Amino acid sequence: MANDTERSGTPGAARRVLAPLALAQFICSFAGSNMNVMITDISTDLDTTVQGVQVAITVFLLVMAALMIPGGKLTDRYGRKRCFVAGLAVYGVGAVLSAVSPGLGVLILGNSILEGVGTALLIPPVYILVTLLFTEMTSRARAFGVVMALGGVGAAAGPLIGGLITSAISWRAAFVFQALVILVIIVLARRLEDPLPADPTRHFDTVGAVLSSAGLVLVVMGILAADNNLWLMLGLMVAGAALLAWFFGWVRKEEREGREPLLSTSLFRVRTSNLGLVTQNVQWLLLMGTSFTVATYLQVVRGYDAIDTGVIFTAATVGLLASSLAAERLAERRSQRTLVMAGFVLSVAGVWVLIGLAGGNDSAWAFAPGLLLIGLGLGVMLTPSVNIVQSSFPEDRQGEISGLSRSVSNLGSSFGTAIAGTILVAGLTANAYAAAMIALAMLALLGLGAALMLPRTPAPEPVP
Repeated sequence: MANDTERSGTPGAARRVLAPLALAQFICSFAGSNMNVMITDISTDLDTTVQGVQVAITVFLLVMAALMIPGGKLTDRYGRKRCFVAGLAVYGVGAVLSAVSPGLGVLILGNSILEGVGTALLIPPVYILVTLLFTEMTSRARAFGVVMALGGVGAAAGPLIGGLITSAISWRAAFVFQALVILVIIVLARRLEDPLPADPTRHFDTVGAVLSSAGLVLVVMGILAADNNLWLMLGLMVAGAALLAWFFGWVRKEEREGREPLLSTSLFRVRTSNLGLVTQNVQWLLLMGTSFTVATYLQVVRGYDAIDTGVIFTAATVGLLASSLAAERLAERRSQRTLVMAGFVLSVAGVWVLIGLAGGNDSAWAFAPGLLLIGLGLGVMLTPSVNIVQSSFPEDRQGEISGLSRSVSNLGSSFGTAIAGTILVAGLTANAYAAAMIALAMLALLGLGAALMLPRTPAPEPVP
């Protein structure tokens, strides 16, 4: 196996390789949260409702989750760099279309569909290339730390940056900003080299891709329907569960007949990786659920504008940046298991502080301590969770596990927005805000439980 010096060259070359990958994760995470502070502006400008904007945000996250596994598999067939650049191009078109959208339908097409598809194509190569280019455990952890830090900052700072742009110019300018960042990444990506050759003959499981994507879409759409029609919710979720069961049956059939399925069942035979995936899912559920709930409550119930809402979220950004910058030093002193556990403890404490202080205080700054704790907690545990999962498999499985890992994380984001958002939008009162945050805290405890079951020391070698 080549070492990092052989693959990345000098430290400067390694930074040049890492720059477009980390920036890509930043802009995709930014896209998932920046619309939260534009809810009032978008709903007024496009003559829609808060629920309509919630649907647009959730569908974006859902499209990413549903297509991330197929996106990861396509990297083996067409190459990591080619998929990365193609995803950037699709994303850029979606951002421009969103900027000029005359109504909610076009916004959903540009932001939710095209940006979602573009993200599903470009994100798996980010994690695959980091794993392939940084083969030594410490340098890989450092590289993942940079990528996850920018991803977390994109999600946490999205409300602030989006709020600044919206207040100074327009919510449409925020999508122009995304398109410009995409252009910068495309230019930087010219220096990227794919360590592994593409294999055009590699089988792609189209049936599996359709079944898995449709199943996930129906389940999340069922959650969104909960506040309108319980029977529709039940029908959608049952149909989604049936399609997902069909998908796993199809996967087993493909494996028995010697063909390569979309998602190998062997990926779920590594206990450490399974637990790491659970922690990833809950982390992003907590981050995006909190972001949507607090931002919506501040704007719709308390009447704050985009910039005021964004400034309040600075506390989460500061916390996430502080713990992310300390991630390398923390990793040298504490195990990945300990860091993930500590992250969940801090985050759950932050949620309860948000409920306790913000519920009985009229000042917007009552939200700052809780958001700071959540930011600190997420910054501590995002990188260890990713490293736990990616490092559980050898190079030839990175396409599969990267797609699965990103799909699970983005599914957590869509669950967080759908579950907390549905509870909040159903009432839009202080009690509904508290109920949504309590639901997030309870789900975060599931993540803590999974972290407690992680092994105290990592396996010495990846599982084949």
